[in-house]
Amino acid sequence: MATEQRITISLSSLVLLAAAVPALVLLWQLRSLLLLVMISIVLACSIAPVVDWAEKYRVPRWLAVVLVYLTLAGVLTGVGLIIGPTVFEQLERLVRQVPISLRSLLTQAQTWVMMLNDERPELTSELFNQVIDVQSIISWVIRSSQQLLVRSYGVTTGILGGFFSLVLALFLSGYMLADSRTLIKNFTRLLPEPWDERIANQVGPASERIGGYIRGRLLVSALLAVFTTVSLSFIGMQDFAVGLGAIAGVTNLIPFLGPILGAIPALVVAISQGGWVLLWVLILYVVIQNLETYILDPLLVGSSVGVHPLYQLLAVLGGTQVLGIIGALIVPPWVAGGAVLLENLYLRPKLLAERQRRRQSAQVATSLEAVPVESNVG
Repeated sequence: MATEQRITISLSSLVLLAAAVPALVLLWQLRSLLLLVMISIVLACSIAPVVDWAEKYRVPRWLAVVLVYLTLAGVLTGVGLIIGPTVFEQLERLVRQVPISLRSLLTQAQTWVMMLNDERPELTSELFNQVIDVQSIISWVIRSSQQLLVRSYGVTTGILGGFFSLVLALFLSGYMLADSRTLIKNFTRLLPEPWDERIANQVGPASERIGGYIRGRLLVSALLAVFTTVSLSFIGMQDFAVGLGAIAGVTNLIPFLGPILGAIPALVVAISQGGWVLLWVLILYVVIQNLETYILDPLLVGSSVGVHPLYQLLAVLGGTQVLGIIGALIVPPWVAGGAVLLENLYLRPKLLAERQRRRQSAQVATSLEAVPVESNVG
């Protein structure tokens, strides 16, 4: 006889379900603020080891935060003053060169098509011009780039709003660093036992993982920017080497996809400078891609992330889909930090519990084998 199964829903479950809906709506309305907090936490985790090191030498934590930010601002300002004018000049020249290179590429393609059709070259040329419009291609490229930037700055009110958001993120990250212990203590007090102590113990490892990812990513990008600039200068692209190196440094902040994005403007410019230059540029960026994937990332980033490369790639693609370029930069370190919680709060206790059960089963089996078997002799 089949037994009836009844599903009972308690009043507390209904209350939680009813409260979850407005909470989700509120979080959606505050998504810009949440993203700003995420960026601030990533910045704070990146700078935390320097602040902790200064605190060991009896420097007040708030003073260490101020000194670190002033040092970073001074270094960035100095680098900007040294190479900034050259970078902007070459980027401006690069923007003017791209349409010329695209027209050159399409002209060569048209020539190849006409060579394949010697009987009616004028018909081929007319058909080619109708199908492929250089101006439309250029407009499409510009429009696609603008859409990506709009998505990236969707949480702000444009470039000016993005600048103020960055300043606010720096201010929030500084406040988090200066009073991190109090903030962590107040947050974990809201959690029930024993999760309050468990989460508090994992803040440090998760912070180290997030900060290690960002520091490794910045170091990889800086090395590849210098390598790209020097290499392009050697192969005959001195007029664009610094600008393309700066582009490579920025795009390589995005793992996996960065070298590909950085190679596109270099290849477009190389088209107008002849076949050998184009070949050398193509070889150079293939080397850069493999250098990042197989040497620099495992050496400088992989050891601090602890996440399989496939999951890193999915994090980059998902972050780009939702938040544009900002998502590609911010989501991977959060995935790295989440991997710490998953490992220490679930996978490791699960593994220990399985080992304990196997050990107990082995002890029970051993004790049963040691019991003597009594025989009755009639």
